[in-house]
Amino acid sequence: MKRLVVGLGEVLWHMLPEGRKIGGAPVNFAYHAGQFGIDTMAVSAIGNDKLGEDTIAEMNGKHLNHIFPSVPYPTGSVQVSLDEKGVPAYDIKENVAWDNIPFTNEIESVARNCQAVCFGSLAQRNTVSRSTIRKFIESTPSGCIRIFDINLRQNFYTSNVIHDSLELCNILKINDEEIMLVSRMFNYDSSNIENVCRTIMEDFSLEMVILTCGTKGSYIFTKGGVSFMPTPKVNVADTVGAGDSFTGSFCAAILRGLPVAEAHKKAVEVSAYVCTQNGAMPEIPESMKL
Repeated sequence: MKRLVVGLGEVLWHMLPEGRKIGGAPVNFAYHAGQFGIDTMAVSAIGNDKLGEDTIAEMNGKHLNHIFPSVPYPTGSVQVSLDEKGVPAYDIKENVAWDNIPFTNEIESVARNCQAVCFGSLAQRNTVSRSTIRKFIESTPSGCIRIFDINLRQNFYTSNVIHDSLELCNILKINDEEIMLVSRMFNYDSSNIENVCRTIMEDFSLEMVILTCGTKGSYIFTKGGVSFMPTPKVNVADTVGAGDSFTGSFCAAILRGLPVAEAHKKAVEVSAYVCTQNGAMPEIPESMKL
């Protein structure tokens, strides 16, 4: 089996004002990393229903390799409303297929051949998927890039899940709102965001912290320094999936051997483009590919 880059967690349908689109942060991540010629895989679960069938058809249409065991729960969906700036609010359905991802032999085999994996907090709201995610991460080879894209949604997280995930990962991806919540959760002094990121790196022995601050730019903190990139000004269609495209592109660029600053530049370029398009998985122009 090839060395894979894996998005692990929720697959769901975004019910948007203009219609439905397939998504879920780990799936978006795998799709965008794959646009750079990296072998990727999305791992989740679907129901034995029409939305499940449509999910497989969408993955095939996007040429995204996937392992989605069928489980006796409905395929995931989320009602999305956009504000006047195109920023989404989510109403995420509960007790769905991706809450119940089984740790199958096939999924374990993917873990053992994984060179990078991205997981979040949302798919850990249920103990079944939480257990599968932990087993998957623990089965990856040493040297595997393990990205915790925290993705705090509604009330679907606990301090225990966040703490345990930080111990499993070696890169944290977080935004400026989430960093304040985590600061309060762990009693960090939030008056200096860089200090918070450095403290998290130290406390959990991380290689990097990726901090995105919307229109105010983004930072990548490493043991050797920090990379900052301003956010380009673009005409925003919606911001759905922009953060996932950032993470997927950054991961692909690092695996291709680009220095952190160059990988950061590529991630910013791609995520800005995704903001100009509707939905989370537009095809990026050839000129942006590595």
